[in-house]
Amino acid sequence: MFEDNYRHKGMRRQLIRTLVSKGINDEAVLKAVEAVPRHFFFEQAFLEHAYQDKAFPIGEGQTISQPYTVAVQTQLLNIKPGDKVLEIGTGSGYQCCILMELGANVFTIEYNKKLYDQAKVQLRSMGYRPHFHLGDGTKGWPTFAPYDKIIVTAGAPTVPEALIDQLTPGGILVIPVGGEDHQEMLRITKDSDGKLKTEKHDYFRFVPLVGKHGWRK
Repeated sequence: MFEDNYRHKGMRRQLIRTLVSKGINDEAVLKAVEAVPRHFFFEQAFLEHAYQDKAFPIGEGQTISQPYTVAVQTQLLNIKPGDKVLEIGTGSGYQCCILMELGANVFTIEYNKKLYDQAKVQLRSMGYRPHFHLGDGTKGWPTFAPYDKIIVTAGAPTVPEALIDQLTPGGILVIPVGGEDHQEMLRITKDSDGKLKTEKHDYFRFVPLVGKHGWRK
């Protein structure tokens, strides 16, 4: 386990200033980003990259998302303490930590066995205890549905119907949808009658979503 010293905390404060300059204004989200030691997800040799506002490879063809992207998705979710949140794509586990710092009860799904195993060890060593599941996130996690919020951290060709079905009335789904190279961030809100409202929020570049309703099975 790495230490989290004054230098690291200073680097996080600088990252917060960068996020604010890019339009992130949710104080709770900014505090959550400042609270999570992102350098714990990096090998010692790459510590200088930990607090740069960029994505970084974590193996298996995946990346730890750019902090700005994490902050945008989290801000769009409008997390309230106690929210039951389904995360599709555990990856490194960094986004999951941010959600838990906000008080969410997180159910996180990872398709890749190696990343799943690594994230379980990493998050538990940091004191985070989400509900982990190894499986196809495009099918959601019906056992524990419905969810107040759902976040997808990989680029989807379309919105998987299962995720809409597993969203509680009044719930929010944040998902990047588009081609394999770049996607448009969507926030889909389900009203009390089950009707959907879709808002579009800029373009991003995610790794492709895999699974039955993703790019690759």
